[in-house]
Amino acid sequence: MNLLKATGTIGGLTLASRVLGLVRDSLFARYVGAGFASDAFLVAFRLPNMFRALFAEGAFASAFIPMFNRKVGDPEGQGLPDGLDFAERALAVLLPVLIVMTVLLEVLAWPVTLVLSGQFNGVSADQFAFAVSLSRMTIPYLMLISLVSLCGGILNSLHKFWVNAAAPILLNLTLIAALLLFHSADPMVTARNQAIGVSVSGALQLAWLVWACRRAGVSLRLRLPRLDADVKRLMALIWPAAAGAGAVQINLVISTALAASLLAHGSVTYIYMADRLNQLPLGLIGIGLGTVLLPTISRQLGGGDEAAAMETQNRGLELALLLTLPATVALVLCGEPIAAALFGYGRFTPQDAHFTAQALAAFSIGLPSYILVKVLTPGYYARQDTVTPVRYATISMGVNLVLNLALILPLQHAGPPLATAIASTVNVAMLYRTLVARGQFTTDARLRRRVPRLALAALAMGAVLWAGQGLLMPYVHGTWLVRFLTLAVLVSAGGLVYGLAAILLGAFSKADLQLLLRRKRAPSE
Repeated sequence: MNLLKATGTIGGLTLASRVLGLVRDSLFARYVGAGFASDAFLVAFRLPNMFRALFAEGAFASAFIPMFNRKVGDPEGQGLPDGLDFAERALAVLLPVLIVMTVLLEVLAWPVTLVLSGQFNGVSADQFAFAVSLSRMTIPYLMLISLVSLCGGILNSLHKFWVNAAAPILLNLTLIAALLLFHSADPMVTARNQAIGVSVSGALQLAWLVWACRRAGVSLRLRLPRLDADVKRLMALIWPAAAGAGAVQINLVISTALAASLLAHGSVTYIYMADRLNQLPLGLIGIGLGTVLLPTISRQLGGGDEAAAMETQNRGLELALLLTLPATVALVLCGEPIAAALFGYGRFTPQDAHFTAQALAAFSIGLPSYILVKVLTPGYYARQDTVTPVRYATISMGVNLVLNLALILPLQHAGPPLATAIASTVNVAMLYRTLVARGQFTTDARLRRRVPRLALAALAMGAVLWAGQGLLMPYVHGTWLVRFLTLAVLVSAGGLVYGLAAILLGAFSKADLQLLLRRKRAPSE
């Protein structure tokens, strides 16, 4: 498998989804602004968002894909039919659990919203009831997106990565349509329509994945649930993997609850908007790499090829840093023009954009860590070790909670993002140290040679962007076209400087560039 090509396919579709997400967030900022209505919707949206990250991009895939691949690749088995039989048995148990969980969450929406928001900061009983109603509207998405992850896991194992990667586009298109067609002068009405759109998008995503499975010759039958040995093993792997893969998301939930309860209205929105910008490179790089690395390393280890698995992780780490370091520097130094260009109009004031940029800088310090988690955890999951990542994730969450409490009042809306960034860095350090200690990961000479050069190239790019962003600031408040062109100039200038610096410093060779171009011209696999 071509790691760069597969990652690029997933990353490209995820990038399209993230770009549409920025369009959605820009419209949301225009029609809802930063206040109680926006905070109420974003708190209601936090729980579905967390489950999407945990299941669609984390725990279920981490547990299901290695087991599914082993069934398909067992030389004594029947191949794909054995894998699909396992998938049907998993669905038979998963579906009733999801139905019961959805009903319980609907009934318990009031305390769930209380936990997620800390009952906000100085709101009336009617306002809190409105927030609870938004939560009830978004809760069905949890069940729908979990079923999407089952279908997506099967398609990923069959190397049809693009289908699952394209599904989130439907979420953004649905919410964009709701904003354009059903916005109101009352931001609370617009927020309510967004909440309805979340669950509608879940149904559309499930329909898309079911259709794609049938096109691939996969049709899962409904069975009576039975807890056989395979299903018990799957369930035992899912829950610890959920905590391990979702440390960042759980940290964000803690940050959101503290911000909603302790800070002024609008703070949740600043943190959310900053996180959305921070998620752009994470979606392009981290999710694509994590999706490809897990089945690839699982297959290599299943074949007894430890050297190939080590090489795959080294190249994954190298690719992650190649793309992540410049994104980190750019978001930390140039958050102000970026936030102003994307969000700073309509109900979203220049001060709101400024506060968002502050939160973005704090989040982006941890961007390499968020992505390296996606690169390192497949080394555990491919060996069916979910205990170690969850132990480290738990420690990371404890660090996050302590730092949140320490930083939220002095740093306000920048405190929780900074706490999340530091906690994620602690998590990565523990994951890396343990893999090395076990002899399951060793950095090769190529990686050790290139990482310092990549860092220097990113810093050179940052110096140029810092010096030039003042020239661009007058243009970030113009029309859509002017804003777009301004961001295009910023991104293009940064990319050009980084690319030239990387080549001059020997971090990225001309041979690498020629190989990349040849792969792009190669026919599709």
